[in-house]
Order: sequence, then C-alpha cells, then structure tokens
Amino acid sequence: MVDNHQSDINESKPLTTETEVLAPEATAESSALSESTPTQQHETAHETSPEHGHAIAAADESDDLNYDAADFAAALASFDREQAAESAAAQNLTAEETIITGTVVKITDKHVVVDIGLKSEGLIPLEQVLDIHGQPKFQTGDTVEVVVEREEPEGGYLVSYEKALRHKVWDKLELAATEKTPVKGMVLSRVKGGLTVDIGIKAFLPGSQVEVRPVRNLDGYIGTEIEVRVIKLNKKRGNVVISRKDLLEEDLNAKKAVTLQTLEEGSVLTGTVKNLTDYGAFVDLGGLDGLLHITDMSWGRLTHPRDLVNVGDEIQVKVLKFDKDKQRVSLGFKQLTPDPWLDAIERYPIGAQVRGRVLSVTDYGAFVELEQGIEGLVHVSEMTWSKRMKHPSKMVKPGDEVDTIILSVNPTDRRISLGMKQLQDNPWEQLEGKYPTGSIVEGRVRNLTDFGAFIEIEDGIDGLVHVSNLSWTKRIKHPSEVLKKGEKIKAIVLGVEPENRRLSLGVKQLQPDVWDTFFAQHRVGDVIHGKVLRTAQFGAFIEIAEGVEGLCHVSEAVDGNNKPVHLDVDSEHDFKIVKMNQDEKKVGLSIRAVGEEASRAEVESYKEREKSPKGSSSSSSSSSSSSTTLGDLINWKRSESERE
Repeated sequence: MVDNHQSDINESKPLTTETEVLAPEATAESSALSESTPTQQHETAHETSPEHGHAIAAADESDDLNYDAADFAAALASFDREQAAESAAAQNLTAEETIITGTVVKITDKHVVVDIGLKSEGLIPLEQVLDIHGQPKFQTGDTVEVVVEREEPEGGYLVSYEKALRHKVWDKLELAATEKTPVKGMVLSRVKGGLTVDIGIKAFLPGSQVEVRPVRNLDGYIGTEIEVRVIKLNKKRGNVVISRKDLLEEDLNAKKAVTLQTLEEGSVLTGTVKNLTDYGAFVDLGGLDGLLHITDMSWGRLTHPRDLVNVGDEIQVKVLKFDKDKQRVSLGFKQLTPDPWLDAIERYPIGAQVRGRVLSVTDYGAFVELEQGIEGLVHVSEMTWSKRMKHPSKMVKPGDEVDTIILSVNPTDRRISLGMKQLQDNPWEQLEGKYPTGSIVEGRVRNLTDFGAFIEIEDGIDGLVHVSNLSWTKRIKHPSEVLKKGEKIKAIVLGVEPENRRLSLGVKQLQPDVWDTFFAQHRVGDVIHGKVLRTAQFGAFIEIAEGVEGLCHVSEAVDGNNKPVHLDVDSEHDFKIVKMNQDEKKVGLSIRAVGEEASRAEVESYKEREKSPKGSSSSSSSSSSSSTTLGDLINWKRSESERE
C-alpha cells in the first residue's frame, strides 16, 4: 500500500496554456533550443532537469508558440528511460537480494514505510519489526536495513527486514551449526508446535526440544533469554530450527558423570526438588534424579509431599539404595533424624496423661499426633462412656487439641492406643450399688436385635433384656413382637457385671411365673383337659394351662384298644400327666394312660353293681363277685351300651 503523495509523483500533470513572464535568461535559452538541431535538442532535453524543462515549456507558452509534438516525444522518451533504469535497478536489487539502508518515513497499521532511494517507497510488513510486547522496534526517522523483494502492483516496493537480518547473520549461523556452538536468543512468541526465538533472525524451537522432559505449558518461556543450538538450516526457504534440549542433555550428562563417581549408599547429598507427585518427590542430585518416597520423608504422617517440600527447594537427603545398572536412586529425608519410636515406651508409659493434636477423624476413631512422627489412635469406644455417640466427628475435629491417656504402646507395629473417656468418671463403677439385683428400673428402648432389646436406663448405661426374658407364656422370636424402639418400659435388674460393662434386665419377671403355679397345683397322675397347639413327628404340644405346654409323645397317643388317636391342631382331648420336671419346665402327657385309668374304673363299677341286692342272696352275690371273669365284664359293657 503506497501513500497518496507517492502516486502524485507517478501521475503526469496537464499542460497549462496561460502566458507566464519569463526572465531574460529563460528567453535566451529557449531561443537557443529552437535553433539547435533535433539531435542537439534531444541531448539537451536529456541533460536538462525536469524543473528546467517546465520553465522552457512556460516560456514557450508565454510566446504563444504552437505545441511541438517532437518535444513531447523527447520528454516522454526521457521519462521512460528513467523508469526503465529505476526498474532495472530494482530488479537487480531483488535478484541479488542486496541489503540497502532506508529511512523510516512513517508507520501505518500494516506497514513500515521506508525511503529506499527509489522514486517509490519501500513497505516493510509490520509483523517483521514488532518486539515481544507487540510494539514496533523503529520510529520515524530511524534507519533500517532491508532487502527489496518485489514491486507491488498498486505501487511501491515490498521490502523485507527479516531477509536483511538473515543475510547478515546467516554465515554466523552456518558456522554455529557446523561447530555446534550455542547461541543466545529471546523467546518471542508461542506458535503451533513450539516457540519462535529471535537469534538474530526468527528461528523455530520445537516443543519437544525445549526441555529434557516434555513441557506442558510453553507460555512461561515467552520473554526469557535462552541458550540454544542450531540443528537445521534451509537458506533457500530461510528456515532455522534450533534445540535447547541438546545443550541441557550435555550439561546433565557431564554433571551425572561427576555424581556417579561419588554416589554410594549411606552418603548424604544436597539436591534440588525437581518435581512432586502423589507418591513422592524427584530430587536432582546433579544430572541424576533420585526418588524421595513420601514414606521416607517424615516419621510422621504426610497427606502429600507438598506438606514438607516444594519444587525448587534445596534439601539434604540420604542415599538409601543405588542401582548402578538401572541408575535408580532411592532417597530418604527422615533417616537424617533418629526414629522417635525407638524409646517410645520410656517416653509414653501406660497410664500417662498426654496432650496432642487431632490429625484426622475416621469412622472408627481419631488419630492424634503426640509429637513429630508419633501418633496414636483414640478408638471410638474409648472416647466416651455414653453409647449415644454415632460418629467420632461429633466429639473432635482435625486440628483440635485433646487430652488423652496412654492405654498401650507397640513400637514394633508403631502403634499407640489412647483413651479420652478414662479422664471422666466411670458410671459403671457405682452401678452395682445404685441398681442392686431385683430392683425395678425404668428406661427407654434404644435398640432391638435378634437376641433381645437394649434399654437405656441413664446416659451411657444400657441394659439387655434377652428375648427369653420378655414373656412367661409367649414364644417370642423377635423383640419387635412386644416392644417398639423409643418405648418407655419397666424391668427388673437380673445381674450387674461392672468389669464387663453388662447389665441384665428382665420384663417377664415383673409377673408371677405360671409354671410355678402349675407345678404347685398338679401332680403326676392327674387327668387334665388340653388343646393341641402344634404337632411334630415325635408327638404333639398340648396347651394344658395359659402359658403352660406339655408334650404327648406319639407312643402315648393311643386309645384303650391300642389304636392311634389323631391329634389335630386345635382339637381337644383328656390327658394324664405321666412326667413332671419343674427345673426344666417340662410336662409329659398320655392318652393311653387315660384309657387304662378308665378301664380300672369300669371294673370297679361292675363289681359295685354286682354287690348291690337284686333278689339274690348275699351268699350268691359274694360267690359271683369272687368269680368275675373278663367275659362277664364284656357282657356287662355290651348290655350297658344297648341300654344307652
């Protein structure tokens, strides 16, 4: 793009027909020109300056001379020659890529306009002369070296500042590439795949050649001066590729060689933290990286390596293991100080009261730091005597200072058990005197399990009502059949074990034992009426009183004729008590025995009838009574049946 004043130069001006008053010298010069031969006129026109030519034209106009076509042709030919000469000069500059010096005329939004000594001005693309901050390096009036590239169709010449720089430094870069000498450069910007670096000319630094290891963020290098090596040149295209990685690797290898000569297990070295991971830190020992694992950083607990070190920190480490073949180094930091667990038993005797800081809280307790590298666990069961606490976080949180009691110390496993409730009064110690056996207590059902119900009678004191102690009469499979969570009930204290923190309660003991009543009112041989509750292969269970059951074995379930009697559920029968065990609360029943009892009664009844007077003599009755046979009894029963 060319400035407007440039186009004015290239445009021809229209001739004027107005008369001008010329000086005598101009008139004389005009006369002399008119008298000369055409050849002389042509030469004179060639030698005369454009200003002088305009003066002659003005004189001619003042003399009212007719326009001479030959003079115009001569002037046009002179102009063409000048244009051709300038074009040839520009082509020579372009072909040879000659470096010329120009002066900055002005700066536009796209170009830097430069006076390069030709009739048209040179145009440098603005992006070629911007610094790292995006500002032009030159101001109006500054001199700048450029190379002419081509003439623009719309006017002016496209010139290159970068080519001029390239020509000036190319020989130096070729020498640096050949001898592999480093060069310094300023990182200008980030481009696709790498960085642009100014080393005299713009060069490309691939992202893979920035560091020894891959770099995620290249923006941090912009504006910094770095040392690089030229690894590829293309003069025809003007491309330069550089590498920083090569120099870094050479430096690392040199340092590594020195480090390997002095490196051995047990030695203490100074290194720089190079990188952090979740499992540790990599430390540069001088060309060789060692791993400082998180477990070897501190005798205490670390959640992340950054809790102890940061990238760039210079630290002392101890070489724990060195594999020369694989060149792997394991480092330790905590090994520089004594292990605090070695004399933990002496410093933390059982029963001692200590103060610590809560590090973390879990579902099963809280970890408390007693000193750097020494921490103990307060189990949830050792926090309070109360059983209402659902989670340790209800009592403590990380960062809290707490007082504890040493319960146990295990240096081998590096464990210390702590207690907090031991600093409080133990409610179980006074429980036996407060709730003696047989006393009635009142509490709320706190929890129901398969084997019973826990009743809270005061804060931190729960008693257990076993499922067998809920009812004398009902067979209860689960406490929820008779109790509800949160329900308030009364119970009798059955036993207290302070050392085991156990309190046994009973609900059924509030009522008289129906078994004791039954055994007091019945004896073996009694005939009672009962209802079949349930059956089994070996017999049937019979309800013989409210809450009292007896067993009729299958061998006893036969009638007087020795025929089986079907004991269906809910059917009722007469049974004879054949066995009683009060301690085991067992009663044996029999239908067979009832039949045998009935047979004896019938015999006695027959004998009584025979003894009664019916017109027969007493002697005959006596004789008949003494000689009664089974046939007589059968005949009597038949006659009794027919009578009925």
